Amino acid sequence: MNIKNVVVYPISVSLDKPFYFSQGWVTNRSSLIVEIITDDGISGWGESLCHGLQSPHIAAAFIEKVFKPILLGRDPFDVEVLWEEMYNITRPYGQGGAAVNAISGVDIALWDILGKALNQPIHKLIGGAFRNEVMPYATGFYRVANAKYPEASIEEAHRYVESGFSAFKLKIGFGAEEDIKFMRAIREAVGDNVRIMADANAAYNTAVARRIIKHTEDLNLYFLEELLAPEDLVGYQQIKNMSATYIAAGEQVFGKMGYQPWLQDRALDIIQPDLCSSGGITEGKKIAALAQASQTMMIPHVWGSGIGIAASLQFMASLPPTPLSLNPIEPMLEFDQSSHPFRKDLIFDGIKMIEGKVQIPSQPGIGVEVNREILNQYKVN
Repeated sequence: MNIKNVVVYPISVSLDKPFYFSQGWVTNRSSLIVEIITDDGISGWGESLCHGLQSPHIAAAFIEKVFKPILLGRDPFDVEVLWEEMYNITRPYGQGGAAVNAISGVDIALWDILGKALNQPIHKLIGGAFRNEVMPYATGFYRVANAKYPEASIEEAHRYVESGFSAFKLKIGFGAEEDIKFMRAIREAVGDNVRIMADANAAYNTAVARRIIKHTEDLNLYFLEELLAPEDLVGYQQIKNMSATYIAAGEQVFGKMGYQPWLQDRALDIIQPDLCSSGGITEGKKIAALAQASQTMMIPHVWGSGIGIAASLQFMASLPPTPLSLNPIEPMLEFDQSSHPFRKDLIFDGIKMIEGKVQIPSQPGIGVEVNREILNQYKVN
């Protein structure tokens, strides 16, 4: 079996209600979907994550102009060899960002092929499942024009609780005093039995982050995410042990080489690599091994399409608890609840929350089917 073709699908849709977060306005939801086709007719699917303001054409250019010539005619079972060759050729102009982001989509598609060829879900090929289901937390709470806050977010929080979520993640990063009041209002509205996280998307420096941490100690927040810029390793070390709230980050850290200093220096309580951005399944397992060696928890960042969610579930099934124990701390699934067609419609609504849990797909590969009509409908030149 050899690789016959590599096809990229940059997809995008205009949002009915543009939203904003700490880094700006988001008017479109986009992604880059990767299809790798073998000479015996197997199609493997992957995704290169488009962060909030990222064009899908950046990763598409890497794949079409750099990686496709490497991949054509090769054996997809040489997945690690291909990963290292893609990384090596882009080292002078990559090492992170869009280069590893693009490798991620290719790597996931290769693993999807392997699973389909062997009639096994990916988690069976990378060590087995420590769990068959995960607790999801709702990601949302983006802000829209002409809404009143915190009232609109309190209504959103109640909707999540009523639909079965026992955890959710707030968007902060709108100023220290605003954030402190906002988080306090949400906690008072939903009570103490809901697990609350908050994500600032790298909005602050160490001094402001320290103020937020100290003034929210009594809210029993589970973790605070990306309070600082991803370059500020020393700043994270300074704020990490200020309270009982875990400090999390890592969606903008790429590959094992990117994570190595963070884990060596114990800069975070929780690392958050995104499978569709930090290197795919192949590199994700290496990052997980480094995290396990440094006794650091991992809760992957997940903000992609249904393909990215499905692949992330396969990966999460294989993550050992840190450490393994009678009552271990389990990873959670970040379950994006914002409105767009790529989460449900792209995979025929193949991933659902039932009684507060999301099941790990057991079908071959990433475990879901891809709706080509959605790809064709939203593909952009």
